[in-house]
Formats: sequence, C-alpha cells, structure tokens
Amino acid sequence: MAEDGRTAWIVRPGHLVAGRYRLLSRIGSGAMGAVWLARDQLLGREVAVKQVLSTAGMEAGEAAEQRARALREGRIAARLSHPHAITMYDVALDDGEPWLVMEHLPSDSLAGVLASSGVLDVARVAQIGAQLADALAAAHAAGVLHRDVKPGNVLIGRGARDDGVVKITDFGISRAQGDLVPSRTGPITGTPAYFAPEVARGHDSTGASDVFSLGATLYTALEGVPPFGLDESATVLVHRVARGEVVLPQRAGALADPLLRMLEPDPARRPTMEQARDHLAAVAVAAGRRGAVTSVLAARTPVRPVGRGAGVRRISRRTAVTVLAVLVAVAVYLLVAAGPAVL
Repeated sequence: MAEDGRTAWIVRPGHLVAGRYRLLSRIGSGAMGAVWLARDQLLGREVAVKQVLSTAGMEAGEAAEQRARALREGRIAARLSHPHAITMYDVALDDGEPWLVMEHLPSDSLAGVLASSGVLDVARVAQIGAQLADALAAAHAAGVLHRDVKPGNVLIGRGARDDGVVKITDFGISRAQGDLVPSRTGPITGTPAYFAPEVARGHDSTGASDVFSLGATLYTALEGVPPFGLDESATVLVHRVARGEVVLPQRAGALADPLLRMLEPDPARRPTMEQARDHLAAVAVAAGRRGAVTSVLAARTPVRPVGRGAGVRRISRRTAVTVLAVLVAVAVYLLVAAGPAVL
C-alpha cells in the first residue's frame, strides 16, 4: 500500500478492499488499472473490482483528478442497466484509493477468442453485434459515450450458466454527453486500430464514433484484422485511420453493407446505434439465427472458449498416431503375406 504517497500501491490476493471485498485473483486489466476477482463478504457473491491506477507519488492536484475520474467512471457506468452491459455495483475507497466494483461474468474477451480460435462466421458476428449495439444504444440514450469499443472490451460468457452471454465492459474512458472536458490537454484516449476517423483527427467523440468503433470490432471478428490493418507505429496507424481508407471486407457476406455503413468516414452519414442494431439483427435472422429480431437480442452466442484450440490440436495428434499405427500394421501384413523377397 502507499505510505505517505511515496511508495507504490501494491496489493495481493487476500487483501480486503474497503473492509468488504476480499481479493481472490487478478483476472485482467482495463483502461485505468488491474481487474481482480473478489468476494463480497457482505452479500456473499463474487464480483469484479477494478484497481484504479495508484495515486502514489502524484502531486496533490493530479491525485485528486485521478480519484475524481474514477468516481466519474462509476457514476457514468451506474447510469446504464442493460442485459448486454456489465453492471456497476459500487465505488469503494480503500486507504484513499478508489476501486470500482462491478458484476463478474466468467468469460473470455472477444479478442482472446479470436486469438485462439480464429475468425467467426457471419451469423455469430451479426448476433453479437446486434446485442452490443442494443447495449450501446441504451448507453447513448442515457447520455453516455463508451469511447473505447474494441474486441478486448467485449466479453463472451463461458461455463454452464453463462455460456454465450455477450456483454460490453470497461467504461473507463467513457464520458457523459455534456460533461465539461478537463482543461488540461493530453493524448487521444482509446485504441487507434478502432478509432473513428474524426477522433483520429482530434475531434471529440460522439455517438457516431461509437458506431464506427463497433463496426471496426465486428469487422475484426470477421476478417481477423481491423479495417485499417495493423502497424507497430501508433502514429502511422492514426494517420491511416484519419484518412478513413477502410480495406474492403472479404468474408462479410450479408454483413458487408451494414458494416460499411457503420464504417462510413463521414460521421453524419453513419447509421445511429439503434439503426445499426436493427440492421445487424436482420442479418442475424436471415443468416439462420432462429426467431425474430427480439429473439436475436436475447439469444446466447456460444463460441469456442480460449484454450480449446490446443485441445483440438492434441486430439488431431492422437488421431494421426492412430492412423500411422494402422498404416504400419497394414504394411507389415502385406510384407509377410508376400513371402521372402527374391534377391
């Protein structure tokens, strides 16, 4: 823990946050800090708590701004209650440091699923997209912009109870529409590969920017790379995004038209999030997802969990060994049946 603001703020499993949340294990990271699985000692349930980056060593004004930002994130996220968005439960202060307490969904991120299992088919991507768009439409209606929609912030539930549940998470750099922008300038926040062109050019995010970022996320799920490709240099990538030159998708099928509308360089020509949701849901229905649009929004979308790819490879190796053994046995039989070789 921090001592007089001079040492790093370090916690470990077993630490009790704010006298209530017992840390179990670190499960990830977000835009502002580490995410832990914890046990709510009062209500007897597992929760996810985000350890906001420590204010240790900061100037007083900077530390106060960091705490205010965490509290603002909690307030913004608490405005949203939706089946496809992670629910914010509490903002807790522990030794003066803020922690965000939220719903825990046993899950893999969409980024992890794509890394281990490859791209997804049109029907699954359309259904995932419709559900995320529905949650983001609700956020926009509540006056909240996400500003960092990307595969790493999309969770796909796993386990018997949560398999296929899709939720958007991490409103860590979100902003309420109408909030005052801090006077101190800084770098553009977000992930360049999923920026809208206007954001890459330095303009403020809008609901249309979230639409673009969702389109870029779904494009990645279909194509395996973001719509502007990848580059080790963030600066080069930002300039490429700013020009708005999207690489046309090759695997999108019936999703090509809705995706390209969402990825329109001019934000005024993009659909609203509600329109994007309806277009995506219609594609999901046409692609074979059962039921009407409302059923698509409520359905689960099971995908291959992270790590299962290795298991498939193990099965393939066993199968190969079996086939090889059979071939060797057949070869031996044929040699024996043919009798001794004539020299």
